[in-house]
Amino acid sequence: MADSSTLTPQEARLISKDAFIYAYPMVDSYRIFFAYFLWPNNDEYKGPLNELHGEARLSTPSDKTVQTPNTDTPYCVVGADLRAEPLVLTVPIIDPRRYYSIQLIDAYTHNFEYVGTRTTGNGAGKYLLAGPDWTGQTPAEITAVIRSETSLVLALYRTQLFNSDDLENVEDIIENGYKVQPLSKFTNTDPPSEMPAVRYPRPVRLDKGETSLEVFSLLNFLLTTFCPTHESETELMARFAKLNIGPGLTFDPTELSVELKQAVEQGVKDGWDAYLELKKNKINTQEVTAADLFGTRQHLTETGNIYLYRMAGAILGIWGNSVEEAMYPSYYNDSDGNELNASGDVCYTLRFEPGGLPPADAFWSATMYNLPEQLLVENELERYLINSTMLDNNELVLDEDEGLTLYIQYAQPTEEKKRKNWLPAPDKGFFISLRLYLPQQEAINGTWQKPPLKRVKPHCTGKSGLSVSF
Repeated sequence: MADSSTLTPQEARLISKDAFIYAYPMVDSYRIFFAYFLWPNNDEYKGPLNELHGEARLSTPSDKTVQTPNTDTPYCVVGADLRAEPLVLTVPIIDPRRYYSIQLIDAYTHNFEYVGTRTTGNGAGKYLLAGPDWTGQTPAEITAVIRSETSLVLALYRTQLFNSDDLENVEDIIENGYKVQPLSKFTNTDPPSEMPAVRYPRPVRLDKGETSLEVFSLLNFLLTTFCPTHESETELMARFAKLNIGPGLTFDPTELSVELKQAVEQGVKDGWDAYLELKKNKINTQEVTAADLFGTRQHLTETGNIYLYRMAGAILGIWGNSVEEAMYPSYYNDSDGNELNASGDVCYTLRFEPGGLPPADAFWSATMYNLPEQLLVENELERYLINSTMLDNNELVLDEDEGLTLYIQYAQPTEEKKRKNWLPAPDKGFFISLRLYLPQQEAINGTWQKPPLKRVKPHCTGKSGLSVSF
């Protein structure tokens, strides 16, 4: 255990700030991991570790564990503990028109690899997912070996749903096509010796502004149990260790002096303030985008290894895709720079000019989220997004010039066209996330830009009886 008595309050505050920023995405990811796979009495419990869990349904407002959930594709998930042996992920032949992906996320929240339409194609395959310590032989039937630098991994499956009539087809893929097996079961050999049982600590929910110092104990648990120190972070871990934060250490705030404890608590608040400043000055202005927030360790290193970006990604949309897989241009402000809020009679329009729809090889969508919860918005139509599939199925109405205008408001529009193109908003603050799955190069390089979201002036009409008009 390190001796923190030589630390000055100023140094302790700086270390605490950086350690909190570093810890946040890992601890919040663990919170969801715990709810999904380790807490059977939780309403959103999926099932045991090292098994595939999923069903052919889309997310709804009742799904509250993960912020900004995708409601374009049914999800399947695997919580993988790879300490004892690898898993084999089997995928079937999938219709070439159908997008699918398996996003592999380590305990740091890096997207370290993908299986799916973009990377491996829609043919059948068997992929061996191994942790950092595995040294076994690769069976001949294996298509590829995928290595994780941590032994705790989340595999997140997305399978495109074309329309409501397509649900049975997706269900068949999930139930009969995808398969997950421990390597010993795949090879029909004796399993390895069981690893020591892990005592999983109860997570904390790090709502905005939360200053619980339990975050550092949880970080220590993750680093000690599942995360060998990466060579690029040796010096960082040595610095954190001055506060007993790091692998093999025990963080006990009761052993700190009153001055040091106050400094550590202030450091956590400084971490929150750094995020809020980043969001206000760079994320809301789109100087920093989702492309900067999600990716491999190498990607984050190339962008300066800014751990604050990883924290922002976890807050704004944890487990978001890497830019090559999906882009998330988002709207937090209208075209005049004002924060979005649909209370009262405030309404907005979002118009895609002819030929200006989001350029995506798979599909695109625009999803509504409330604030500050960042969850889907309940509404009478049970419509939580508008996407390109609705356009393909003639569920939307194009403008006379073949452009597309979406109407964003709380009250249901009375005019039929506006009602068909209505994206229901909450009677409060909100934001909208565009999603481009398999974005084309013009979206990635910035040639295509999202259109402005305009506030209707002075106001709009709606079913609620507001005496207003477009």
